Amino acid sequence: MKSYLFIIGVIFLFSCSKNSTIKVNPGEAYFEYVKYTGNDPYYDQHPLGEGQFYNPILPGFYPDPSICQKGDDYYLVNSTFSFFPGVPIFHSTDLVNWTQLGHVLDRPSQFNNDSLPVSAGIFAPQISYNPHNDTFYMITTYVRGGGNFYVTAKDPAGPWSDPVWLPEVPDIDPSIFFDDDGRAYITNNQDPEGGSTYVGHKATWIQEFDWKNNKTVGPRKMIRDGGHDLAEKPVWIEAPHIFKLHGYYYLTTAEGGTSIHHSQVIFRSKDIWGPYETNPNNPILTQRHLPADREFPVTNVGHADYVQTSEGDWYAVFLGCRPYTVNNEYNIGRETFLLPFNWDNEWPEFLPMDATIPLTLDKPNLENKLPSDKPVMGNGNFSWTEDFIGGELAFDWVFLRTLREKWYTLEEGKPGITIKLRDVNIRELKQPSFLARRQQHHNMSIETKLAFNPQNEQELAGLVLFQNEAYHLTLGVTLIDGKTHVVVQNAKEDPSIVRNMSGDNFDGTVEKVILAQKDISDHYNGEILLRASMKDGEFSFEANSNGTWEKLADGIDATYLSTEKAGGFIGTMMGLYASSNE
Repeated sequence: MKSYLFIIGVIFLFSCSKNSTIKVNPGEAYFEYVKYTGNDPYYDQHPLGEGQFYNPILPGFYPDPSICQKGDDYYLVNSTFSFFPGVPIFHSTDLVNWTQLGHVLDRPSQFNNDSLPVSAGIFAPQISYNPHNDTFYMITTYVRGGGNFYVTAKDPAGPWSDPVWLPEVPDIDPSIFFDDDGRAYITNNQDPEGGSTYVGHKATWIQEFDWKNNKTVGPRKMIRDGGHDLAEKPVWIEAPHIFKLHGYYYLTTAEGGTSIHHSQVIFRSKDIWGPYETNPNNPILTQRHLPADREFPVTNVGHADYVQTSEGDWYAVFLGCRPYTVNNEYNIGRETFLLPFNWDNEWPEFLPMDATIPLTLDKPNLENKLPSDKPVMGNGNFSWTEDFIGGELAFDWVFLRTLREKWYTLEEGKPGITIKLRDVNIRELKQPSFLARRQQHHNMSIETKLAFNPQNEQELAGLVLFQNEAYHLTLGVTLIDGKTHVVVQNAKEDPSIVRNMSGDNFDGTVEKVILAQKDISDHYNGEILLRASMKDGEFSFEANSNGTWEKLADGIDATYLSTEKAGGFIGTMMGLYASSNE
């Protein structure tokens, strides 16, 4: 009997060393946790003083900010392109500490981006508050998905309505202005009267909006042709917003395109229909004239929106980028920044022309009244760990394209998330099993613990760093020649594939390339730790399947996932991935 028990014990010990303690069904991958650490040099070198805050206020892929106010509360939204849910909505009482309330577009009935390239979809949302009916409006352009629409809500946390489409408002970047007399207007960006005379020649148009009957009324009128000075052939005037002060209607727009020549300009008129005079000191906000080798640069600034605090102070939110090379290469996308401004001769005045966008500023004279139990967006250097124990996904997690099939499982009170492998891979214009968050630092690491047993060579699960369908990096577990391997792979570069900002000429037929692989079949027990890191402009990928971390790939040029090389409008999204079609 004792011999029998001894044999059983030996078998038990061997099984514990060789077999996973986590039971995972075939066709599924279990991720126990995700850990992220961000450690950019600026923040270590510049600790905050009393009453200070860091820019950006929303780090990572949070572009095209728009802000509105109701009482002492401020609400902010950003573009999300082809990610779902769409348009995150944030709440703050001090303009520095922001908590996410949810997403404006959180139902498939609101938008369908099933097959759109990642940089198509939802562009430049604008949020406004109508005091005449105590209602919030979010208006946006659905590129390659139906045009312009708006949704409404009494509570910014939702629910938001289904879209009201505006077929009579063409092109992009619509914005609603509610005047104090109860009337409202929609401005947008489109071709000028008679058509464009050069590449990038655009104009700002306006039309009255009957908010009581949910429609535009009356004629459309062009109120600004080209931008600051038509003789200089300004390009890509867009993102028009109107606000009222000093007896003027101020029209402010972005100009110069959304790269290094990006800027913000402003015009004014006593009549909302114009004519609008130009500010002689335009652009009021830009960094395009500064040297590329300046320390801790912020580039591409523009696409601003404005708010006046209850204390009478004025602030702008706008997008900017933090490159890590002199070639304006950045991976984390266009981020949301905050700056105060003053008025001079009834024109807004930001920074001296030779001044750089500050990354450390004094806080506004406002009180943070957010509930202490609400998570606040981190900035500066920070870390987080997600164990999925709450039973619901945090708002930070998003999907690539509209989620129509729930392919993940969470159990309240239990850690981890189980993801179903599906016949879709990350390179296709479909909805893959990819759960993503934003990369928010250029020096960072992301780690997970994976339990997974691939059944064939098409199955893979692991981590992905994703810029688009043709530019991404994967660290995962798969079978090669019938043996379990951990691999690093990317997309095969194909010069015949023409990629542009919205992906119009991309058909989603990209092949994978294995950059590194390691056979772990002799000791793999079904569980593995995976880690992807970026530091000093290079990626490294590590795995731990036997108690020791081993590097699979090191020194990979991180600019591969920069917007300058990958194109498009997003920043790197990182997260958990599983596919049966690799």
